[in-house]
Amino acid sequence: MWPSRHAEHQRLVAALTAAKAGQGLKGLPDSQTIETLAMQFVASQRREDYYRLVQREPISANRADPNDWLFDAERAVAYHVQQGNVDEAGWLIFLMTHFARRPDTGWRRLQDVYGMLGAGRWDWPAVAANSAGFDQWLSANWQNIGGAFGNHRKYESLRPDAHRPMQRAVADYIAWIGAGGHAAFFATAVFTGGNHPHTIFDYLYQRMAISSFGRLAKFDYLSLIGRYGLAPIAAGSAYLDGATGPGNGARLLIDGVHNSGRPNSNVQQQLDVLDSYLTVGMTVMEDALCNWQKSPSHFIHYVG
Repeated sequence: MWPSRHAEHQRLVAALTAAKAGQGLKGLPDSQTIETLAMQFVASQRREDYYRLVQREPISANRADPNDWLFDAERAVAYHVQQGNVDEAGWLIFLMTHFARRPDTGWRRLQDVYGMLGAGRWDWPAVAANSAGFDQWLSANWQNIGGAFGNHRKYESLRPDAHRPMQRAVADYIAWIGAGGHAAFFATAVFTGGNHPHTIFDYLYQRMAISSFGRLAKFDYLSLIGRYGLAPIAAGSAYLDGATGPGNGARLLIDGVHNSGRPNSNVQQQLDVLDSYLTVGMTVMEDALCNWQKSPSHFIHYVG
């Protein structure tokens, strides 16, 4: 699989073999598990590369129009970044995180909401200026919205009487960004959070208070902000507090069992050491371990 990545896969196999010897990683008992984990790292790197690729060439405005069949959320964000419209790029990243992409229906749910079911566009100026109007529209139209929430957001609902309604999350997001908009908000975070991508990421992560955004949603949102360059940030930690899949994967790798009881702080220390061998970064580390622990000996390409 992925012949162009063969050299990188072999590099990661060698690095994991060295890390196993140096750290005594009990979750890698044989070459099969090592090669499987290496392939999951490659798959995660490919996902990161995808975001760089969609930003490399000029994007057509059609890609950013939710009422055009060519609409694509990832390219829509890239389009707005290229146009210097940081507010719209940030708003779309929030929507991407809130809905998450499904392998079967793609961005249909996001597109239906963002495009007012073909009747207009709930862009950032419209929602920020009239959140009550957005609330009323969603309450009146939620049953007509197609698609579904992605796997990372499978407990969400569009029902206005849901435990965690989208209206509340949107109101929280508008309040969090503030009246100055995304550019001013992230500029302040850079100034206050410290002059390093990891510390700025953590500053934002610790202060992100949005209804229904737990550990995973915050990590996903901020990772996208960094990928598109809206702020100079990158995860310096796997943020294991509240993590299920990544925490299980890390403990399986280190101790040979998912539920070893090893404290998160020590797990993170071990991941930092591991990355000194792999040099993949914590965003790739978190994603790869989450996927690997589902099938440690046989590679499965997870796409949703």
